[in-house]
Amino acid sequence: MNKLKTVTILALASVTLLCCNTKKNRNNSKTLATIPTENEVGVKMLSAEIAPVKAPFKTIQFTKPTFPSEKVTLTLSSTEINTTTIQKAIDQLSAKGGGTIVVPNGKWLTGRIQLKDNINFHLDNEAQLIFSGEIKDFLPVVFTRIEGIEVMSLGACIYANGATNIAVTGNGKLVGPQKGSIRDRILTKDVIDNVINPNTPVAERIVDGTKQDWIFPPMFISPINCKKVYIEGVSLENSAFWNIVPIYCDNVIIRGVTVNSVNTPRGDGIDIESSKNVLIEYCNLSTGDDCFTMKAGRGEDGIRVNKSTENVVVRYCLALKGHGGITCGSETAGMIRNLYVHDCVFKDSGVGIRFKTRRSRGGGGENLTYERIRMNLDQTAIKWDMLGSSGSVGDLADRLPARAVNKLTPKFTDIIIKDIIVENCTTFIKVFGIPESPVKHLNIKNAKVNCDELFDAHDLQDANFKNISITAKNSTLFLLDSKNIVFDQIDFKTPKTTELDIKGTTSDSIIIRSSSNIENTKWFKK
Repeated sequence: MNKLKTVTILALASVTLLCCNTKKNRNNSKTLATIPTENEVGVKMLSAEIAPVKAPFKTIQFTKPTFPSEKVTLTLSSTEINTTTIQKAIDQLSAKGGGTIVVPNGKWLTGRIQLKDNINFHLDNEAQLIFSGEIKDFLPVVFTRIEGIEVMSLGACIYANGATNIAVTGNGKLVGPQKGSIRDRILTKDVIDNVINPNTPVAERIVDGTKQDWIFPPMFISPINCKKVYIEGVSLENSAFWNIVPIYCDNVIIRGVTVNSVNTPRGDGIDIESSKNVLIEYCNLSTGDDCFTMKAGRGEDGIRVNKSTENVVVRYCLALKGHGGITCGSETAGMIRNLYVHDCVFKDSGVGIRFKTRRSRGGGGENLTYERIRMNLDQTAIKWDMLGSSGSVGDLADRLPARAVNKLTPKFTDIIIKDIIVENCTTFIKVFGIPESPVKHLNIKNAKVNCDELFDAHDLQDANFKNISITAKNSTLFLLDSKNIVFDQIDFKTPKTTELDIKGTTSDSIIIRSSSNIENTKWFKK
């Protein structure tokens, strides 16, 4: 056995270690693909037409919708609530075959409105549609899904159910619920799992504020069971909850949208919930939670429904403030699959590329591809968290002991991340998998990274890291119960020789080759 120089072995198991010297300061990095800057993405770059989509999976042809030529410009009151006027116009025009409803310039107050077939709901440039803060203006309850669980609740400010060919367009502004009973009574003392019994029929899961001293806040725009949904140009602010949330929808296009919900707890930007064939492009999101988010139902109720989010493309978008730039989870029961995120910029977000679920959530994610992404972050660049906190899942948040695999055991597998620039972050990669379901089949390549901490992986299996230049303040690669990991052509620019710190009885087959500032290494469990 060659003399060990730069590898610190802290594993509990006995090991066989093979090391050999390699030339220092070897430069294996290849030229990265062209990666956009902040000025090349987002709302200001919105194209007039939708460019063809090229993805690593089959997609539909995304096209702008067409509507009948009839147009109705609303006559609204500046002193009274306009719900009845708006809804009557929508209902009548849809019954005649559809067309465009125009919200004129000015500030107008309304309660919940519901889109119907073949309606383009259009806001003029200086129009502001302001939503009531009172529960009574969102009644009667409607069928919806809150945090991945089906309920009869307030729905959304702009709601639809079972509609075909609907749109929200224009450069006007939507302003979320004002001060009032909605914000005063939002459920904060518990989590939805504990207040909605999955064995109760959905029709009886009524949350209208009469039998409870709390409510689920309305989402902002949320069509459910709809086909051909188009949202373009509008700005959303002051949301009470999640902003744009297609649920059980097919053929969804969201483009040129601006969201600002920075001060809203759980103020997600765009949540794709158990929907398929989705295109998101040229959007700017600043949020109080995750920015671009993929979800697919929660726990037992999500398993019952069993509807995936699949065939989703996110491109040319800008994530600003938020917990995560692009996130899968934490509601993953129906599976998130076939996601393609490319040519995006995440600036000032917490985590850049984020994966989260819980032992009690089920499902997970697979076939997820990310490329040509630029990140400047407050926290971790790429992170998996499959444990959560004890406040939400109790002792299931404890990594050990490993639990038996069952229908609620989630998984993340088959993930490709390539051609990225991380201008700043605290840690390059954090993987907190679960022992009974490690993160599997991960491929990260072609990256330039500036970070404080290098790498912290628990329960990772079958991963390849290739052609990456990392400037870091820390010099340690930490792995716990991880196996079949390859670091290939990594340029470690660390203050001292980079070291491996390997722990756990199941760690095995860790290989470093053709890299700088670290020995070539083959580490195997005996």
